[in-house]
This record gives sequence, structure tokens and C-alpha cells, in this order.
Amino acid sequence: MPAERRPAEPGLGAWLARVLDEVEQALLLLGPDGGVLHLNRAAREQIDAHHPLQLQDGWLRLRRPQDVAPLFDALAAAHRGQRQQLQVGAGERRIAVSLLPLGPAPGAVLMLLPRPVGSEPPALAGYARSIGLTPAERRVLAHLCRGLRPAQIAAEQGVSLSTVRTQIGHIRAKAGADSVRELMRRVALLPPVAAG
Repeated sequence: MPAERRPAEPGLGAWLARVLDEVEQALLLLGPDGGVLHLNRAAREQIDAHHPLQLQDGWLRLRRPQDVAPLFDALAAAHRGQRQQLQVGAGERRIAVSLLPLGPAPGAVLMLLPRPVGSEPPALAGYARSIGLTPAERRVLAHLCRGLRPAQIAAEQGVSLSTVRTQIGHIRAKAGADSVRELMRRVALLPPVAAG
């Protein structure tokens, strides 16, 4: 016997929007026609004038005309319940997007955008704040997360190598990590929650 369906709570749409805004991953909630039902804070920050995806009067648009048909084919397939992944844009602006069906009831598809190359890992700001990093230590941690070595960080920051090594030692001590590798593992395991 099927479970009885409860009516939607008042304000559920606003509640869901607030939840999506707390996720650092750029997300768009799309209707069957490509209308944008919601885009979270991370997506609003990421989609700029140069992004392959554009928003115009509440509708999803593409910069390149040749991307339109593949995207709407993928969107239709997602509305039929099939997960989709495709690439849009060209050159350095080419990105992969994922479309996840949310089932027939809401009639929506969730589009996930990749993090911009070189951006801080999700929740790094909150993590840095929670362990008491200084602004300089936070910058060093962000560079470590991008894969830079201490000498590269020193050159980029315009400080001595010994300064960077001291800052890394302070970061590890505040994080309780025995090594830089352990520190990077901890950062990689942070939940993707937007900085508050």
C-alpha cells in the first residue's frame, strides 16, 4: 500500500533555496523548458559575462549556438530520468556540466557546474577560520591546495622560503596535522559548505 503523501509545507520553496545557497557547489534548478527555477549563491558568483552559460530574464542561455541543441537534448533526457553529462563552451572556457533528474514530482533537473580552476577548495574559508589561521596562513594554505611547493608560494607571495615554511608549520600545528599530506587530506574531506 503506497504511503500517503503529505502536502508541501508552506514556504518549502524558500527553505530549499536557503539550503541550496549554503552549498558551495554551483547549482542550478531547471524546469523542463530550461527556465531557471533557482540558482544558488555559488552559481550566481560563478556565472559571469565570460561563462559559457548565461542567464537572461530567468532563462538559461548559451554563449555558443552549437551548444544549444546538445544541452536541451541532455535536459530532456534528464527530465526522463537519465543522468547526463556534457561539455559546453570552447577553449579555456570549456566546462563539463552534470544534469541530475529530481524525479517527476518536482519536474526539475539539478545542474551542477565545476569549480573554477585554481579556486579554493570548498569550505576552506570556514575551515581556516575554525582553526584560527591568520590571513597570511590562509593564503599559504590555499596555495598548498593548488599544489604549489613552498618555494613557489614564497616567490608568488614575495616572502622568504623560511617565512613560508614557518607559516606551514603554524598551519599544521593549528590543524593538528602531522604532515602537509595529512593537512591536504583533511581539507579534501571538508563538506562543500559555503563560507558564512
